[in-house]
Amino acid sequence: MQASFSFFATRRFFPLFGTQFLGAFNDNLLKTAIVVLISYQGLSFAGMKPEQLVNICAGVFILPFFLFSASAGKLSEKIDKAVLARAIKLAEVGIMLLAGAGFVLSSAGLLLAALFLMGVHSAFFGPLKYSVLPQYLKDGELVGGNGLIEMGTFLAILIGQIGGSLLVQGGPWPIVATTFAVAIAGLGISRAMPPAPPAAPDIQLSANIAGDTLTLIREAWQLRDVRAAILGISWFWLMGATYTTQLPTFTRLHLGGDANVYTLMLALFSIGIGVGSVVCAKLSQGRLQLGLVLIGSLGMSLFGADLALAALGHYRGELVGLGDYLLTPGHWRVMIAISGLGFFGGFFTVPLYTWLQLASPDAFRSQAIAANNIINGLYMVIAALASAVCLMLVDNIAILLLGVALLNILATLHLVACAPRIWHERFGWLRRLQRQA
Repeated sequence: MQASFSFFATRRFFPLFGTQFLGAFNDNLLKTAIVVLISYQGLSFAGMKPEQLVNICAGVFILPFFLFSASAGKLSEKIDKAVLARAIKLAEVGIMLLAGAGFVLSSAGLLLAALFLMGVHSAFFGPLKYSVLPQYLKDGELVGGNGLIEMGTFLAILIGQIGGSLLVQGGPWPIVATTFAVAIAGLGISRAMPPAPPAAPDIQLSANIAGDTLTLIREAWQLRDVRAAILGISWFWLMGATYTTQLPTFTRLHLGGDANVYTLMLALFSIGIGVGSVVCAKLSQGRLQLGLVLIGSLGMSLFGADLALAALGHYRGELVGLGDYLLTPGHWRVMIAISGLGFFGGFFTVPLYTWLQLASPDAFRSQAIAANNIINGLYMVIAALASAVCLMLVDNIAILLLGVALLNILATLHLVACAPRIWHERFGWLRRLQRQA
């Protein structure tokens, strides 16, 4: 199979990849460390219970995506994206100084402020990282670039979550030093990003957050292919948010595994997405292949349903450690299922992100991605609310996960109805491979 990642080490891709990887890594170092302090070390704020404060943390991080994505999209169109990236990374250094003070002083208020500001940081970097790819990469490299960015993002999330959990147990200074060093490294590598001239330098910025957001969504919705891509990507994030949010409790209540088993499950899911993203890019052979979305959807439903059915009942007994869990043959079904779920998630999302970039006009691309981020956030909020209602009714996480896997079929049918092109191109990737064989 023809290699499609020769651009990886070039200046027009690697600095962007490294900047994005380190940013996602630091996001998750900070978030996980704060959650561990709240859940296990008694960090409190305004007398709230730990479970309430953890939910507040999630809301504090996601709120900036609703507030600032419209402005972020405009700003990415108005100025050079490489210049903007360096400014965002410089801000990250300041945010990590604030977070460091919060860790040293055990101040939940400072840490929540830092978490909110990192949400602002991510809200402004999100439109930039995807809209700059078509400026840096050739048409035949775009699918591969998206695959690598997806792989890097999920691996950074995984390593950041594991690292945040481990580092914070050694007191404040290891996590303070690491988050600050990662921010400095991100600033350094962002300085190697090539110029990326603005697509709409005359666009007007506005302080009307609500009005700009509604206008942005309305303009994106008028572009049929953009709308369809956003709907598909947002559904993926709804599923992903449901699985990752429920995974710790699912591991304990249904799989009977301890915290190390949960880490294994998270690793298998994240690595699965990363590998699936790269394999999808290889199969695409440098071209947008929307038919792979259907393969991804089918795999997510099959493996998602199997994961739920493999652990439908509640576990009774003492929690099992990692070594014993791995040595039990029956547990391999669960590990294969969660790996497959992530793998086909990569197949589902990479073509959709590429489609969103290609379907967006040059002067609107950053704003289209900003609109996508807003709808992604909305879908994740819906996932949290719907999961809470479902668990109040059935008190069984496996049934919730089974329901999501089945709903995925309906969501995909709706996506195909919105964009029949996906169905028409269902065998395009296979025919292309046969011609090259």
